[in-house]
Amino acid sequence: MSSRVDFDKIELHLVRVLHTVITERSVSRAAMRLASTQPAVSAQLKRLRTLTGDALLVRAGTGMVPTEVALQLMAPAEALLRSAEQLFGGKFGDRAFRAFTPQAQAVEFRIAASDYLDPSFLPALVARIKQQAPLANVTIHPLSADYDYRARLARGEVDLVIGNWLEPPGELHLGRLFADEVVCLVAQDHPAVRNPRSWTLERYLDAEHIAPTALHAGAVGVIDEHLQRLGKRRRIVVRSAHFALMPLMLAQTQLVLTTGRLFCQRYLDSLPLRIVRCPVNFPSMTYYQLWHDVSHNAASLRWLRETVRDVARTLSSARTTTPPNGRAT
Repeated sequence: MSSRVDFDKIELHLVRVLHTVITERSVSRAAMRLASTQPAVSAQLKRLRTLTGDALLVRAGTGMVPTEVALQLMAPAEALLRSAEQLFGGKFGDRAFRAFTPQAQAVEFRIAASDYLDPSFLPALVARIKQQAPLANVTIHPLSADYDYRARLARGEVDLVIGNWLEPPGELHLGRLFADEVVCLVAQDHPAVRNPRSWTLERYLDAEHIAPTALHAGAVGVIDEHLQRLGKRRRIVVRSAHFALMPLMLAQTQLVLTTGRLFCQRYLDSLPLRIVRCPVNFPSMTYYQLWHDVSHNAASLRWLRETVRDVARTLSSARTTTPPNGRAT
């Protein structure tokens, strides 16, 4: 009889709290995601611990981790929430656990992104988010060799990853943002600028190149991955984790940077640099946003992904209607 009484006290919102707390691994972040307060979510977590007879979330070092019981409860909780949405339709979903009102809700968006992007992309994205969701907090994590974005997405530690891949990881959801022509960026006095006809494949491969450090152990990057498929290899003499500083390095050397035109174009007016064609027929550099199943159905993150897509389209449209800089070759 008592178990029946306890069961009757479990409302759907409590299941949503369970799912959100375990996904976020933080009461404070869960409160933001739920548009609630930390004391309220703490009280609901206490109820859940009583009902399940398990701690659900325990401290480990400086963070919190779910217990084995909590992880086992995730699948049933997700199934119950999906079933509730199907049962009550869009009206229920919009009103309850699917609801998100950008102008009124405090949320935290955690984005991992490479700086290979057009330098104006992330500033434009942050401006759009703050304009439409003024209570949002935004954290941007750099993609680097020691940043395991696939594991962080799976653990719910980051909401979205933006970057370029020849073949994005198959286990993740993806949205294509834009494609960019691969070109070379060099100093204005580089031989490829002075004598474009001499800029052959052999000269390109033998030139001194600068390249970003790999995003993970064993990776070579999209440029060198394509060269390997062609049986070619370029001579990289400088590697840097600070992609945005590379144009400054190019301006003072005879180094060659091979990357997307959209990134290069932004530096032509401020530095003595030129864009030259690449002697290798590289495929377009395609940028994606990636996310995991754990965040696929969160209304606030659906809004974030749509905002990222819209900003990318707006910038791409602006570039296609603007004539190329006359100094590009």
